[in-house]
Amino acid sequence: MHTRHFLQLIALSALWGGSFPLLRIASPAFGPWLLAGVRCMLAALVLTLLMRALREQWPPRAAWPRLALLSVLTVVAPFVLFNWAALVIPAGYSAVLNATAPLFGVLGAALAREERLSSRRLLGCAVGFAGVALLVQLGPVAVTPRVVLAALACTAAAAAYGFGAILMKRATMAHDPLPASAVVHVAAALFLLLPSGVALPSAHYTSGALIAVAVLGIFTSGLMYWISMRLMREITASAATSAAFMIPLFGVAWGGLFLGEPVTWGMAPGCVLVLAATALITGFNPFRAPPER
Repeated sequence: MHTRHFLQLIALSALWGGSFPLLRIASPAFGPWLLAGVRCMLAALVLTLLMRALREQWPPRAAWPRLALLSVLTVVAPFVLFNWAALVIPAGYSAVLNATAPLFGVLGAALAREERLSSRRLLGCAVGFAGVALLVQLGPVAVTPRVVLAALACTAAAAAYGFGAILMKRATMAHDPLPASAVVHVAAALFLLLPSGVALPSAHYTSGALIAVAVLGIFTSGLMYWISMRLMREITASAATSAAFMIPLFGVAWGGLFLGEPVTWGMAPGCVLVLAATALITGFNPFRAPPER
């Protein structure tokens, strides 16, 4: 993997790491279904406007069913599941459970026979989970059926991301990233239109929730999805999902910078392991010269 690809993964992780605190702000106000619907509508609008500005063409109608399936796996299901979990468990828990996505991505790629399930990648998954455990110091949460369901919801969302990465990789090879991203979010907005309408009367808006959903829809959904699809054209699906290992790292960093949460030198080993795991899964080696073109 080239250095620029590795740096792009870090940048995506930094931005996505901020989405979990935003979900904790927006989910109680909007509810899981309406938050997902508004987020997708905003993303679809932004991507459609970008398409018009760049004079991109929509994919052919025959491609829309496959892109709609991609939408269910990488947008609709994860958004609703993480939104609901945000009502129950802290953002840090969701970020940690989201870090299981690379494992599902590696397994999915192997099952689809698109990538080899190498010992290096399995080791990367193990190292990544160990790093996350060291990095994120979470307070005790009483184990209740609702907490268990929320944890299972986050794991299911991570699995959807991991397995959906295979379809995402295929979509990037068949379509330009921007139109494909736009179709994915238009389809997601249509899927969520009815449940969002049902949930609308029970929503209670706050200024913080409105700002949070705007950032989620415009940046962490629309623009970041497009950028991730562009990146996935050049790297493997499992390498792209490995960015999830770094999301808890940035969750801790943002908490220290903006919320005054403690950041100690004891977290350094976890940070090192998380970065090492990403390098193992992606094959990135900063000491190896990139192949000549």
